[in-house]
Amino acid sequence: MPKPVKRPQEPKSAADGKQLVDRGKRVLALEAAAVQRLADTLGPAFARAVEILAGVTAGHRVIVSGIGKSGLIARKIAATFTSTGTPATFLHPVDSLHGDLGIVSRDDVAIVLSKSGASDELFGLVSQLKRLGVPIIALTGGADSPLGRQATVVLDAAVGEEACPETLAPTASTTVALALGDALAVTLLEVKGFRREDFAALHPGGVLGRKLLLRVADVMLTDELPLLTPNRPMRECVVLLAEKRGTVAVVEQGTLVGVVTAGDLTRLMERTDKFLDIPVAAVMTKTPKSTSAEELASAAVSLMERHGIMALPVLDADRKVVGIVHLHDLMKAGAV
Repeated sequence: MPKPVKRPQEPKSAADGKQLVDRGKRVLALEAAAVQRLADTLGPAFARAVEILAGVTAGHRVIVSGIGKSGLIARKIAATFTSTGTPATFLHPVDSLHGDLGIVSRDDVAIVLSKSGASDELFGLVSQLKRLGVPIIALTGGADSPLGRQATVVLDAAVGEEACPETLAPTASTTVALALGDALAVTLLEVKGFRREDFAALHPGGVLGRKLLLRVADVMLTDELPLLTPNRPMRECVVLLAEKRGTVAVVEQGTLVGVVTAGDLTRLMERTDKFLDIPVAAVMTKTPKSTSAEELASAAVSLMERHGIMALPVLDADRKVVGIVHLHDLMKAGAV
């Protein structure tokens, strides 16, 4: 019979609960201090590493490797590079000696993680990288370790103390390695001019991707547009305002010259009861806000919110009205 699993007990008192919170705070403080030390000591080696990474040409990649917990951090670093415009892949040091080394080319760059810099499992891979002439960026706490001595650039990831009692598991050291990988990736994307739109193109399924890839053209209405010429009576405009969601574009030969909204109609009715025969030109806003079909949907939302507008005429390069986009449709499409 398997032994019953003991459930963790609730703290017996507020004092016990405070002790648990204090232990958690100690871990966070130690790891924060380790990252701060990293920031304080970052120097020319980091700049050199970024320069090497920036030299990765089209068709080549960053190879990221590590063993154990360092291997898990390496996987995340590889994913961060890939999602920010620099192709990268994780390569397990042991698997590299059993056929997986075939993914490495001479024009790649390697990032190798190891707390001690002395893990035996790494050195078959390191030897093969050296044979191929692949630059090695070492993230290690042992700058003078075997890995450090073989690396092209060494980034010091040493920590004074692990957060785990008796140093049973890497904690502060893995946090530092992860932060250092992030620093490399983010600095590199800035050097390469990687933009929000580029990020969105690599993340079409994400919220940011949907926002940045969504254009006004994807949401705007193009059929049976509410259009009137300036000389038409407000009688006709009232009908269109009711049928077409409260916005009418005023055009001359297709070119936008004004807009009438439900708000304009309300204000007109407050001034006079005899408004049906008034020409649209006397009521319209003559300098209306507008947008283009290729504008980001999020930018159209921002324009509407700043000016209290519920809809925008969509114009082509000649200021011809090609559509109307409504705030409700933009919100429904996920532009905000």
